[in-house]
Amino acid sequence: MSEKVTLTIDGQTIVADSDKTILEAALDNGIYIPHLCNHEDLYPAGACRLCVVGQQGVEGVVTSCTTRVKEGMVIDTHDETAEKIRKLSCDFMFKTHPSECTGCPKYGKCQLQSISQYVGDTGRKLKANTINIKANNENPMILHEMYRCILCGRCVRVCNDVRGVGAIKFKEVNGRMQVVIDGESLKEANCRFCTACVEVCPTGSIREHQELADKLVGKTREEGFVPCRNTCPAHVDVPRYVRFIKEGNYSAAAATVREKVPFPHALGYICVHNCELECKRTEINEPISIRNLKRFAAQHDDGAWKEKGFHKPATGKKVAVVGAGPAGMTAANYAAKLGHSVTVFEARPLAGGQMRYGIPNYRLPREALDAEINDILAQGDIEVKYNTVIENAPELLKQGYDAIFVAIGTHAGTKLPIKGNDLKGVFVNADFLRDFEEGKAAVGGKVVILGGGNVAVDCAGAALRLGAKSVSMACLEAYDKMTATEEERAWAEEEGVKIYNSKTFHEILDDGSGRCAGVRIQGIEKFYFDENRKAHMNLEEGTEEVLEADTVIFAVGQRPTISSDPDVFGLELTHGNYIQTKDASGAASVEGIWAAGDVVTGTQSVIKAIAAARDAVSAIDRYLGGDGCIDEALAPEQFKDPHIGVMEHFGEKERVQPRVVPVPERVVSYSSCGPMDMGFDEEMAKCEASRCLQCDLRCELAPQKFWSDYVQGKEE
Repeated sequence: MSEKVTLTIDGQTIVADSDKTILEAALDNGIYIPHLCNHEDLYPAGACRLCVVGQQGVEGVVTSCTTRVKEGMVIDTHDETAEKIRKLSCDFMFKTHPSECTGCPKYGKCQLQSISQYVGDTGRKLKANTINIKANNENPMILHEMYRCILCGRCVRVCNDVRGVGAIKFKEVNGRMQVVIDGESLKEANCRFCTACVEVCPTGSIREHQELADKLVGKTREEGFVPCRNTCPAHVDVPRYVRFIKEGNYSAAAATVREKVPFPHALGYICVHNCELECKRTEINEPISIRNLKRFAAQHDDGAWKEKGFHKPATGKKVAVVGAGPAGMTAANYAAKLGHSVTVFEARPLAGGQMRYGIPNYRLPREALDAEINDILAQGDIEVKYNTVIENAPELLKQGYDAIFVAIGTHAGTKLPIKGNDLKGVFVNADFLRDFEEGKAAVGGKVVILGGGNVAVDCAGAALRLGAKSVSMACLEAYDKMTATEEERAWAEEEGVKIYNSKTFHEILDDGSGRCAGVRIQGIEKFYFDENRKAHMNLEEGTEEVLEADTVIFAVGQRPTISSDPDVFGLELTHGNYIQTKDASGAASVEGIWAAGDVVTGTQSVIKAIAAARDAVSAIDRYLGGDGCIDEALAPEQFKDPHIGVMEHFGEKERVQPRVVPVPERVVSYSSCGPMDMGFDEEMAKCEASRCLQCDLRCELAPQKFWSDYVQGKEE
């Protein structure tokens, strides 16, 4: 057990724990001692000789990073001999280091540069002996420029001692010590690509490739180092729940997701998973299957989180929520937990919004959705009034509600203004999918979907399950520019959907009896928007053709169902009939009313609607006199073991693909179609979780500091 000792450094009397080194005690008290090989997370090596100091009663100098403090010590950091040794050490480092600083990508963030400024002009008395080693840019994520290396050993020590991987090592090459990869490549060396070596390197000898470094600009360490968490609109702690899954603690994984969203199971089926697009594993081969891991966690949720959430005392305040979709139910969930009495007004007979009426049941099982809605309704004082349309939002304030949250979504489909759009057999996506949900939809034998997004894919899949013999999709975008995800496009094509890309639609043909007979399309050579967001296209001559169809479904967008007259709904509108908000919280034009989700942004995603609702309900609570805090700690504390160890062939581990019901079994009649995506079993989930780079561990390493970061330092 450490004791307190009193010592003097540069004439200043300080108190330190007896297990501290002189360097640690000095830095803790704002007294800077130059050091380079030393790092807070590494066992001291005393190799760079920059931290030497004079100690009263001791001949010569002592290395401050390896010498423990003692009672009565008197230390002089500016001892004459120590200063000479520092200058000589700098000379040795600069002997092999490139002399040009301004062109270096580490310029301004290089610890060697900072220390040389502190030490002062050494005169560069040693003859330069530049290391002629070609930069190694052939490895994923990490660039090695060993001619910048000063042999401080930090990278080797953190890889071996902290991470337990040993992918890099010291080796004598042509009579000179170098840091080398322990194999032909980082993959062969079983590197875990945790970038700890990058974090501790003081000179940029080991660093990210420039395109990855550029993504860190303007971000905090946590935002830049953990892009999956930062990219998620709700900032779900992805690495944390993935690690829980790897450890076999599925309940904790589910609770981690629920700390930010009340629909983890639904999102596990239908989330657009932007987090995967930013996953750093993409630089190696394929991203982590984050969405499927989220669903696996939700499927193994034992409900332990229910006893850990906050439930504040009743406030006596009444909150009205208009719309029982993902945003509305999220707001109701947190408003009730904050102690407010909540009434939800829903136009349809059931809650869920677009999750129920816009996403087919074979993609999102209703059992999963209903269970999560029931969990929300059990959180507190929530009443849902179904089949109730609110025509004017401010009227609710007159009825005694203290605050209103509007999240009515975009449930009105859009038809393009082309000839034949009013023929029999022509539908819009929203109506068609709602009828599909309620068992009222019907199609002919030949179906054409106009649009290239995920909703268009859902319409195509629903049509097949209703018995269509052929289904085609036509859209303006090229195949790689479609807004439908790659996964959903692949599933649709497996089921037999034919996609016509880069096509414009001229007209819907009449069969002579007032019913559609086909769609006349033409190829697009170039498609772009001008500075006013007006669409322009250059057509390809001689590419006109007709897609035969007895059913045509427009899937080219959706809009809110409210009137475009602001006097009718009572709020300021924009872009037709979308609600205008004043700030990021979603405050509307009338005091006491907030709005969020698709009715504000246009049709986007469930996770974005949930995130926006969280911001809005926090603002509502503050408006009603609360603190607006909805943070929850539902999962247990997690030990982030820095020692990740060796995993053979880690870089080659391929993404685990979910179990999907094969064609033709999954394309069956509406009455018997079940979920097509079966997700992961336990072995698959653990295997996929083990592919995670655990990027968040880099945040646990102490950031590099410079002499100017300390309180006293050296006078300029």
